[in-house]
Amino acid sequence: MDGAAPIPGGPSDSPERDIADVPAIELISTTALHLMSAAAVKCGLGHDEDAAQHQDLDEARKLITALAGLVTAAAPEVGSQHASLLRDGLRQVQLAFREASLVPDPPGQGPGEKLTGPVS
Repeated sequence: MDGAAPIPGGPSDSPERDIADVPAIELISTTALHLMSAAAVKCGLGHDEDAAQHQDLDEARKLITALAGLVTAAAPEVGSQHASLLRDGLRQVQLAFREASLVPDPPGQGPGEKLTGPVS
């Protein structure tokens, strides 16, 4: 694929990889990890002392819902072990959102819960 975007985190002997060389499971997992990390930051769970300043629950809701769509759609394709890890990460950010929210959503109405079911 000429002109394809390089994928960061490739083999140590090459800093870039052609997207055609990256297995689907790696792309799905990497995308899910980015969405989870961004959602966690937007829920105020950053590692620095300014983490609360980055909290934006509207943005977190969007990221978590997108993550839920990806995890739900990809689960049958990635195998049970990967799917379980993705679901667990999704559940953790859904719970973090619920904890950070001053007015919790009703069960089944939180971010991504229309796709995953209620989170408790």
